[in-house]
Order: sequence, then C-alpha cells, then structure tokens
Amino acid sequence: MQELTFGEHDIIVSKTDTHGKITYGNELFLRLSGYEEQEIIGAPHNIVRHPDMPKLIFKLLWDTIRSGREINAYVINQAKNGDYYWVYANVTPSFDKSGNVVGYYSVRRKPSQKALAQIKSLYQQLVNAERSGGVTQSQMILDELLKKHGGRYDKFILSL
Repeated sequence: MQELTFGEHDIIVSKTDTHGKITYGNELFLRLSGYEEQEIIGAPHNIVRHPDMPKLIFKLLWDTIRSGREINAYVINQAKNGDYYWVYANVTPSFDKSGNVVGYYSVRRKPSQKALAQIKSLYQQLVNAERSGGVTQSQMILDELLKKHGGRYDKFILSL
C-alpha cells in the first residue's frame, strides 16, 4: 500500500450525524478515500479508519466532541483500496439553536513532517499496547507522556 498525499493548502472536510454516519464529504475527501459519494453518504466515518490508528485516540476524540468541545488530533486514514493518508484533524460539534449537539464537522489539513515523526512512534507504541493489554494499557502510556505536557492532550498536540 502506498501513502497518498495532498497539498499544504488543501482542506479535507466531512460532516457526520451524532452517530458518526457521514452526511457530507468534500471532493478531496472522496478522492483520497477512494469512495464515490453514494458509497460514503450514510456510511460510518470509521469506514476510513486505518488499522494502525490507536483505538484510544478515537475514544478520546469521541469523548471530547460528545461533551460539546472541539479536538485536534493526528489521524491515519485508509482508502478503499488500502492506501493511506495522514491528516491533522480539527473535529467540532455542530449545535442547533437550543445548544444541542446535532452532528460533527471535521476539517483536516496536511500534517507537518516534524509532528508526524513523533506521532508515528507514539501511535505504534499505543497500538502495540492495545494489542497486548487493551485500551487501558494504551491509556497508561499516553498518561505518562501527557504528564510532561501539563496532563492535557490538547497541549501535547499543539506542542508538536
């Protein structure tokens, strides 16, 4: 499988409902994912989840956005044909007029190579821990790292 790339100024956009079902994907999202619009609309967003992506990071992401807060994260996605691509994602809840979360909006950009060098190593550690001891083992590794960054994931991500 090969790594797919996109331009520094390109933006990948997708929207989901509160259950993670895709309601919109821009042209770049469709091109990179390898799916046609009719295949992807209504599909769970994890259709593009790469097996080397730590479950812990998605747990953190979902816990954060379900609480009504935005999150930034580095994510490796897998295209329909097995190719992959890295993104720096900002995922934000969408609210109705009453303040209820009605879906999620994700804007993804090309990550810096400097940040990816650190993220790839960390994610490999987390995935290996999950394979041997589950998400709990992975959480212990992440918690130890975050102690060096004020105990917060968002501070760590912004430091890269």
